[in-house]
Amino acid sequence: MRVLYLSLFIVIADQITKIFVKGFSLPALNINHEGMKYAESINVFGDFFKLTFVENPGMAFGLDPGSDWKWLLSLFSIIASIGIVFYIYKVRNERLLMKLSLALILGGAVGNLIDRVFYGVIYGYAPLMYGKVVDFLNVEFFDFSLFGHTYERWPIFNVADASVTVGVLLLLLFTNKKPVKESEPEIEDAEELPEIGNTENIAVENGISNTGQK
Repeated sequence: MRVLYLSLFIVIADQITKIFVKGFSLPALNINHEGMKYAESINVFGDFFKLTFVENPGMAFGLDPGSDWKWLLSLFSIIASIGIVFYIYKVRNERLLMKLSLALILGGAVGNLIDRVFYGVIYGYAPLMYGKVVDFLNVEFFDFSLFGHTYERWPIFNVADASVTVGVLLLLLFTNKKPVKESEPEIEDAEELPEIGNTENIAVENGISNTGQK
């Protein structure tokens, strides 16, 4: 279960970056960080990579189930996160790569879950479970189609989204490979054994041969 430290690291990194983008205030320490203005962009590597502050009210890639179902999306995220924790415990003796993949997915899921559940209350724009996910990583990549929509650019995402994506890719690429060499000797042994019908025929032929010799 030590892989959960990776999940914790992802959550902390995700929330720190989002808070600096969104802004925060600590009156006791006389700290007031305004953050970025909505839709503001800061060039990091020219036009290829920018920091652009937007908020996503729905799921990944801008898919929005509507405000009437937003609480259900938050509830599903909670249940899914708990389920992943139990599954990591279940496969605790499996390959490390599988556990790392699940830990990445868990960290990303919890990171965005915090936004959905608490950000509306913390920043005073929505009740509990109705918050918006903060996105800010803006990469000019390539056009692609997904779920019937054509995107002229890669959707703006965050650290949590990247963690989930990497975790899912690792699961798809590496954890479905199963060893097949263990079953091969059994198949070879089975091929070496004569069929029952052939054994009986051999015995009969031998009996006839012995009778003729007498």
